[in-house]
Amino acid sequence: MKFHNFEISLLFVLFYITLGTCQVKEPDKSAPLFTPLIPNKFIYFENPSYVLQENDTLVDLAVQFKVGYYHLILANPKIDPWIPPPGKKIIIPKKILIPEDFLYLSDNFILINLPEMRLYYFKNNSFFIAPIGIGTKGNLPPTGVYTIINKKEKPIWYPPPSIKAEDPTLPDMVPPGPDNPMGDYALYLSRGLYAIHGTNKIYSIGRRTTHGCIRLYPEDIKFLFDNVAVGTLIKITYEPYKLAIEKGKIYLQAYPDIENLIKNPLPYIIQKLDKLTERKNLSYKINLKVLEKIIEKPDGLIHEIGTIKN
Repeated sequence: MKFHNFEISLLFVLFYITLGTCQVKEPDKSAPLFTPLIPNKFIYFENPSYVLQENDTLVDLAVQFKVGYYHLILANPKIDPWIPPPGKKIIIPKKILIPEDFLYLSDNFILINLPEMRLYYFKNNSFFIAPIGIGTKGNLPPTGVYTIINKKEKPIWYPPPSIKAEDPTLPDMVPPGPDNPMGDYALYLSRGLYAIHGTNKIYSIGRRTTHGCIRLYPEDIKFLFDNVAVGTLIKITYEPYKLAIEKGKIYLQAYPDIENLIKNPLPYIIQKLDKLTERKNLSYKINLKVLEKIIEKPDGLIHEIGTIKN
């Protein structure tokens, strides 16, 4: 009996020693996450600021803060990206506007907005958002609806003829590894040779460097790979001017029209606003001077351009 008591006591001691030495791993706050969608809310997150330090570059800061290089230079147009002045405060552009027309399906789909250089994944009434790298001029994928037809971890890259024509020294097949431009994960699309994939060049996120594929930071493509099922719908859209009405105010988030597809942006935006307010049976007034200034120099930030009339 005493032996059993000793044995039980020893087990308790070992349990508490083990408990004391085990550490619960803190969740990685930088890891990608879903954000709940809130009814009648279209603006999410805030733009933190950062004070530039010696030897900083906007190229490095884009990777550090997991934003696209494109977004960072748009939001800070007066800052030299390579030799930014130490002590100067800059904007880290995290705040985003999700217009109603992005929610074109009820759930479980990906939307890629090319001029914004961002990818949205909507699932279970929540969303995930990531900066992307896109195709060079003339190499954007066609807009429209696609599906995910395959997923691969450690994909093999087979350079297409168009790329081999530019660089005949390329092999017919590039195995997984540091030289593979697809990174560690790939989601293959149903049209053309397009894919959403990682990259071995993280500084290319937020740039136009691909032949049509969509590049993501390594942690973002892993998140998609883990959460997106084969058969998921993808919508590729081209919308440099995103509008929303929230709490009686009209907001615009504008990006450069990278392919010059919208010849007259002012009437284009007014027409979009008319459709949005007519659908809700609302009337409005806007500040044309503010709107014209944004159109002249789109910065990817969210601006109030008008109000709803009572």
